[in-house]
Amino acid sequence: MPGGCARTRPITDLHTMHPRGSAWYGRLYAHVLVGVALGIVIGYCWPDSARSLKPLGDGFIKLVKMMIAPIVFCTVVQGVAAQNDARKLGRLGAKTLIYFELVSTLALAIGLLVVNVLQPGAGFTPPGAPFQVTPSTLDAGHGYVTQAHALSVPEFLLNIIPTSLLTPLASGELLQVLFVALITALALSMLGPRGAPVLHAIGTASALLFQIMNLLVRLAPIGACGAMAYTVGSYGLAALNQLLALMAGFYLTAALFVLLVLGAIARLAGFSILRFLRYIKTDLVLVLGTSSSETALPGMIEKLERLGCARASVGLVLPLGYSFNLDGTNIYMTMAAVFLAQATNTPLDLGQQLRLLLVAMLTSKGASGVTGAGFVTLAATLQAVPGIPLEGLALLLGIDRFMSECRALTNVIGNGVAAVVMSRWEGELSAAALNARLRAPAAARP
Repeated sequence: MPGGCARTRPITDLHTMHPRGSAWYGRLYAHVLVGVALGIVIGYCWPDSARSLKPLGDGFIKLVKMMIAPIVFCTVVQGVAAQNDARKLGRLGAKTLIYFELVSTLALAIGLLVVNVLQPGAGFTPPGAPFQVTPSTLDAGHGYVTQAHALSVPEFLLNIIPTSLLTPLASGELLQVLFVALITALALSMLGPRGAPVLHAIGTASALLFQIMNLLVRLAPIGACGAMAYTVGSYGLAALNQLLALMAGFYLTAALFVLLVLGAIARLAGFSILRFLRYIKTDLVLVLGTSSSETALPGMIEKLERLGCARASVGLVLPLGYSFNLDGTNIYMTMAAVFLAQATNTPLDLGQQLRLLLVAMLTSKGASGVTGAGFVTLAATLQAVPGIPLEGLALLLGIDRFMSECRALTNVIGNGVAAVVMSRWEGELSAAALNARLRAPAAARP
């Protein structure tokens, strides 16, 4: 079947505010860093005013999220329908899910190991003393426990099927978008030449959507400033001292996971994780400023295609990764669960911790598209270990905003590496071509 309309590249790079080749201070990542720094200063010096800036961050994230569903839909339909190879699609999907399960389970296990070694929750409650909760703490904890009951496996699977064909484009549920896009792509493939005009129209729509995204992303510095100002103004920096050990352990574990685990996977696939991180640095700065991995999805799609990854592979692997390969969320879940056990003087033997790990392997797959996903999935996991006060979840409320930045960064890196690895395994991209593009200056990249 004809490949449809190839996406026209915008005149300017999606992640710059000026034409390619401009000085570093003219690029978006530098502006976002300035916005983040300014937000910290405002939040620290004028906390009352800073809290009123929350709509700036929320507004930017909503602007980006409204583009994600249609961009993913067009990308997947274009790639899969043009490829016209259902066997390869099935093989790629199976490889991707196996890869995700292995890597995400490893992330859970590493989090469990590190929290047992560091013991960040030890001494939080005096030995022999009961864990004290206030009425507000009880309400906060039980609220997340109530939401966690909706994370059963059958309901999660049924939720992939939307109520109508157009519902996913309105709701933004990535798995539903992917489901509808795959059906649409397969139907177009079966239509043969009759489907070519539709595929051409989808290609034109894709070019339009990326151009709109090119305009919206220029607001990233303002959104990052507002989000960071609100965070620092609401929670402060000194208020984090009591839980600093957990935060430091989590950040250290995530960094080691990226450099050692994902670094080893990247090396086996023939590229350097450090060069890859430099290549996606703008996306990482954007995630850092907004604490949302979804804001980087459109840019990651375009950058991975520029590396030489097939559009079908990128369109399948990245959306799947947002539900099945949340490495940062997985590390957080096991570390937070055992931290709460330590903080509440709840002993966990090896059998209970292994049970916790097995349950987390399932509950972590429902972390996408759920409000307060980190807490909801954590609550669902804790139910597997009776004895840990579920109300203790409220202990983590004050630092979750800071933890979410690290979770999002790790998730984005993990899914980006997965997309490149899948393209390498499918023979779409040679190691020589990949490394040449990673080494090339930004202005010289295709």
